[in-house]
Amino acid sequence: MKDKGAIFDMDGLLFDTECIYQQTWQEIAKERRVKLENGFVKAISGSNGQHMRRVVEQYYHVLDGTDIIDECMERIRNKLALHVPVKKGVHEILDFFQKQGIPMAVASSSDTNQIESNLKKAGIWAYFSAVVSGTQVKHGKPEPDIFLCAAEQIGCKPEACFVFEDSENGIKAGYAAGCMTIMVPDLIEASPAIRPYCSKICTDLLQAEQEIRKMLVRSI
Repeated sequence: MKDKGAIFDMDGLLFDTECIYQQTWQEIAKERRVKLENGFVKAISGSNGQHMRRVVEQYYHVLDGTDIIDECMERIRNKLALHVPVKKGVHEILDFFQKQGIPMAVASSSDTNQIESNLKKAGIWAYFSAVVSGTQVKHGKPEPDIFLCAAEQIGCKPEACFVFEDSENGIKAGYAAGCMTIMVPDLIEASPAIRPYCSKICTDLLQAEQEIRKMLVRSI
């Protein structure tokens, strides 16, 4: 088991924050008198960088989405400074990996300061050997860069790493990196199209922990 690794997304996976992001996107859209069309939630979830900017430009009908993204992130920071809601099963699965001696990383599209702030506020910072932000890699999700970087930082081969994600963009990134992808859907159910990219699909991290136990036993 010592060659295994575990890489976690953050928003919508460790923390129940994806709904806060979506509420904030909607707030800004309303202020700009824009109606976000169907497909926005799926398109924006788990994204960052150029991909996020393209999504914002498409759905907000602007030539440059930078100002909208900056405004959204600033509002999110203010909201999360007050409270970071932890998802069901987080402590249990982190305890399990820690007891097995399996190194863990967070690979999130959020910026580094926000990731560190959330992890510390939630009291789970000490579990992780590495933190990788989407701002640290050339290409964000759904490209594999962030998971390849995280695997390297915890000293594991990508194919030996479990990747936990709630978004389809994240699952595609983990799959492209060659990792074992575990999807725990948050706001959007797993579509038939994403299922071939998933090693497992679980309802929450408690179920994910049980599935990982089975997978590790079979690998012994």
